[in-house]
Amino acid sequence: MNSSTDTVPKPLAWRAAPEHPHLNLGFIPLSDCAPLVVAQQMGFFGACGLEVTLTREPSWANIRDKVCFGSLDGGQMLAGMPIAASLGADAFQMPMVTAFSMSLNGNAITVAEPLYQRLKEIEPALCRRGPQDASPLKTLIEQDKARGKPPMRFAMVFPCSSHNYLLRYWLAAAGIDPDHDVELCVIPPPQMVSQLREGWIDGFCVGEPWNSVAVEEGVGSVLICSYDIWNNHPEKVLGVTRDFAERYPDTHLALVVALIQAARWLDDPAHRAEAATLLARPEYLNLPEQLLQAGLCGQFRHRRDTEIRPMPDFHVFHRYAANFPWVSHAQWLITQMLRWGQIQPPLDVPALAAEIYRPDIYRRAAAVLGLPCPPENGKPEGIHEQSWLLATHNDSFDLGPDRFLDGAVFDPSGARPDNPPTSRPGCHEH
Repeated sequence: MNSSTDTVPKPLAWRAAPEHPHLNLGFIPLSDCAPLVVAQQMGFFGACGLEVTLTREPSWANIRDKVCFGSLDGGQMLAGMPIAASLGADAFQMPMVTAFSMSLNGNAITVAEPLYQRLKEIEPALCRRGPQDASPLKTLIEQDKARGKPPMRFAMVFPCSSHNYLLRYWLAAAGIDPDHDVELCVIPPPQMVSQLREGWIDGFCVGEPWNSVAVEEGVGSVLICSYDIWNNHPEKVLGVTRDFAERYPDTHLALVVALIQAARWLDDPAHRAEAATLLARPEYLNLPEQLLQAGLCGQFRHRRDTEIRPMPDFHVFHRYAANFPWVSHAQWLITQMLRWGQIQPPLDVPALAAEIYRPDIYRRAAAVLGLPCPPENGKPEGIHEQSWLLATHNDSFDLGPDRFLDGAVFDPSGARPDNPPTSRPGCHEH
């Protein structure tokens, strides 16, 4: 399919019709809710025998609560949300699973203009150097502390989110203690820009289009994109309760099949502008198309007065095996929950990750479409600075760079129940 005027996809049939075809799915008004919107608007849900109602929610906590209590059947979730709910790292405990990764990358760290100007006094070439480490910020934090000023306040969208973990990673890599040197708070994505404009926060880590909105309004400047902290990190997933997945296996399978097709459609560059048109509609993001195109079309601007920085991988929806729910991604997220005290050891990290991230279900969905899958459930992260080829006996997969900002390597292969995998310094290319 090449445009919204194409015919509806042909119905797909396998095993049995969905047991529970009428679904309510939640989403947050962000650019990377696109697979849900495209699956709805382009007919992929219908072709899989599903009648879906998409519900825009004000916060991630709303989606979590409504899925847990059954008023939503599932929805767009942060990659860490099914893990946090399953492990009781958040408000309450509810076993969840994900069999589909919706996207990679898509976030950025933006600071208020007054803070940006202070950073420029320390680093005059700030606007020309591209992605910024947090070293100039550390200098300002030390100056403010010596003068008795209160700590700077940075917002992220949810405690168990890549936004929180990558913001902390960025700060910690420069020697900033995220729990003592700054104040971190939770703000829903649509409220970020207004909070920045009013001076309640000094910066935030959020997904698009809210960084572009801050830049366009002249109230903020982007220091670094999440891709530059961890190339091709996991971002959003489809989340359902374990009970839903077990009670309605064919419905769950149909949902994953539809979303794989939507993600493939999205990763055709010719479709990105059309995706922005769909997302701009009032029932979805209700924003100007040009703001949505910045991230979706890889034309990202860090400041109003700077040139566009081409970033074709700012949003990745299907390529690089992006939809595969890598168990190693879940393991990394669990280690971050351990690192920052959200959960406590001892934990059997590999076993827990494999209960929540379900590549076995994804493989069944991919088989319906005749698509190959990686043979392994995990992979090391941080060892590829360039795109690379994962070759098997039967297939090969083009995977993207996976480097961390500080050159660390995360290798889950040596994990034991009493010895969670950790990152180690160094970057080695295969």
